Amino acid sequence: MTATAFWLAGRQATGETTFDVTSPWDGRTVGRVSVPTEAQVEEAVAAAHAVVDEFAATPAHVRAAALDHVSKRLAERTEEIAQLISAENGKPIKWARGEVGRAVSVFRFAAEEARRFNGGEAQRLDTDAGGTGRLGLTRRFPKGVVLGIAPFNFPLNLCAHKVAPAIAVGAPIILKPAPATPLSGLILGELLAETDLPTGSWSILPVTNDRMPALVKDERLPVISFTGSDKVGYAIQESVPHKHCTLELGGNAAAVVLGDWSSEEDLDWAATRIATFSNYQGGQSCISVQRVIADASVYDRLVAKVTAAVEAQGTGDPSDDTTDVGPLVSEDAAKRVETWVDEAVAAGAKLLTGGKRDGASYAPTVLENLPADTTLACEEVFGPVLTLHKVDGEAEAFAKVNDSKFGLQAGVFTHDLQTAFRAHRALEVGGVIIGDVPSYRADQMPYGGAKQSGVGREGVRYAMDDYTYERVLVLTGLAL
Repeated sequence: MTATAFWLAGRQATGETTFDVTSPWDGRTVGRVSVPTEAQVEEAVAAAHAVVDEFAATPAHVRAAALDHVSKRLAERTEEIAQLISAENGKPIKWARGEVGRAVSVFRFAAEEARRFNGGEAQRLDTDAGGTGRLGLTRRFPKGVVLGIAPFNFPLNLCAHKVAPAIAVGAPIILKPAPATPLSGLILGELLAETDLPTGSWSILPVTNDRMPALVKDERLPVISFTGSDKVGYAIQESVPHKHCTLELGGNAAAVVLGDWSSEEDLDWAATRIATFSNYQGGQSCISVQRVIADASVYDRLVAKVTAAVEAQGTGDPSDDTTDVGPLVSEDAAKRVETWVDEAVAAGAKLLTGGKRDGASYAPTVLENLPADTTLACEEVFGPVLTLHKVDGEAEAFAKVNDSKFGLQAGVFTHDLQTAFRAHRALEVGGVIIGDVPSYRADQMPYGGAKQSGVGREGVRYAMDDYTYERVLVLTGLAL
């Protein structure tokens, strides 16, 4: 099998070693990837550092045209790329197609933002006598080279969320895709190579995780954008406290179903959404539904509907269009989920459905009466597991949501506008979704968490702000 090349300063290159990418579904080899040498990594970093000023000065239309091109080419190759995502990640093909569609939008949004970004804000300074004749003009400039570190669960779209905003603002980027799923990220290199971006402005390097500390500490890479576990993210931040770190970390997202969400139609909708989005991507999403917090007045009816909807999820071969839930990324990941569920059941949780592992696959699982001191109650399961909790009223429900070290997003099923605004004020999360699950994300909206769910925001324009800083120009002697 020929090794897939990586992208060094905009050109294809190969190293001295390779590693195989295998399917978590059937163990077959999906691809072989060439690994950059230390010298090649140094070459990529040096090239990115050398082009900082040139790339920042690149006209907006050049950057926008490149982003538009990538968006168009992703759309043209949707089925091919979706098949690749499904093969290396185990994601059901219907979800893989959706991921490609989202990446198409991310690059299109970035192209639009690149055209209007940095128009400048003028401010009269003559509000005091000392500012007579003075005008402040504020614009944003790149902080420098971005080191983007992407996870396995959205191997294309979360790479896009690193790369597209960086190009939009004119910041060179070095992208490290996840070792388990590098092929989808490397596809972006093929499309970027078809553009007229400056040489050195981007590299895609599938280096192993043990080589990352040296890159993280490299002073030529002042911005780090990391998506992954809270343990790794905060270790990165602590190792380089003087750098700008955007950390999109974990969660144990809650869906709250309040008493006014009580008709059969209401509960059917909530149950369907909860079942779908506790299990999509095999539950391997930071905002998949892990906790359902339901008012006592609707709890029993909701439990029956949720359990039935979870049992209706189609499992199996991710290449099958009818499959809803495929394998986890590895057998070790499935074994970890199995251990946590077994621990919870042994501690007194009631298993309503699921709870079985087959290799890298774990059956969609629902539990209730979960003891508060179990691992499953405290940590992010990152698997197809859902826990149910009964509460009395809004205040107890919101307190239950906040009783977590995480705070990424929450969903609140209510028809009441005042309740929606109270939820927005009370819930310690980065996003509150009304009338739906916490798993909703539009790629142009600000996305990130509170507490141990991270620092900073993604979402194209918000990442662009994160990658840049304000610089004011004061003009003197003007007839304002």
